[in-house]
Amino acid sequence: MPPGEALPPEPLDPEPPIDALVALVRGKRLVVLTGAGCSTESGIPDYRGPETRRRARNPIQGREFSRSAEIRQRYWARAVIGWERFCRAEPNPAHRALARIERGGLMEGLITQNVDGLHQAAGSRRVIELHGALSEVACLACGAVEPRAALQARLLALNPGWLRLAADLAPDGDADLPAEHVARFQAPACLRCDGPLKPRVVFFGENVPRPIVDEAFALVDAADVLLVVGSSLAVFSGYRFVLRAAQRGIPIAMINLGPARGEELGAVKIEARAGEVLPRLAEALCAGAVR
Repeated sequence: MPPGEALPPEPLDPEPPIDALVALVRGKRLVVLTGAGCSTESGIPDYRGPETRRRARNPIQGREFSRSAEIRQRYWARAVIGWERFCRAEPNPAHRALARIERGGLMEGLITQNVDGLHQAAGSRRVIELHGALSEVACLACGAVEPRAALQARLLALNPGWLRLAADLAPDGDADLPAEHVARFQAPACLRCDGPLKPRVVFFGENVPRPIVDEAFALVDAADVLLVVGSSLAVFSGYRFVLRAAQRGIPIAMINLGPARGEELGAVKIEARAGEVLPRLAEALCAGAVR
């Protein structure tokens, strides 16, 4: 190899060791906290994973969205393209494995930071969505709610040919679109009052509604083990539950590619994709043996 040339990255272990994770979880009341890394294998990019870290982006702030018609125009112009691919995403082996663990009566519930609805699509029943779901939009003026799929049809009617524009998919149904296209986009309005529309999700800088936080805390408090899947925990919205578990002496396990905030608090950390580890965990817990 020529001097100064970087070594190629080592390949990921195709079968990461999970014996310690199985031993920690088996026979315990399990609660799971998932982040964007749980959905990347479904084709949905994350904000801070290995693939997106080198092209970091500044997400829209909730206060800016509410105050600025220009920012809302930019959001919806890009979301029209992003939604077409986002809504076609399907659950991956990680989602299906978590649903299997729950069906087996081995999981108390699941807290997710994701807004894609893939846990429910995979069959998970007790899901607390910290940040809401992109499947609905609400009027900022009157509160009227509209399905996102119905809004998509209206947006395409207002902006014919928009889907022919080339754009890269970005996190949470967003897309990268040149400013010259955004400037000519017609943003949507509420059918009831003509007010501005916002997806029913918690944007950066906004607070998760207190009842949802309390429900999630109660779920963590009932756990014997907290398993964090696919999250760097960089945002306090999710990290607080790791702190809660640590304060109560509840063991913490993590499955994540790359570093995670608070990983020193964990009893087990597996550096691998969720879709590689969780099916083997489900098999071990539900069938009694690790493949």
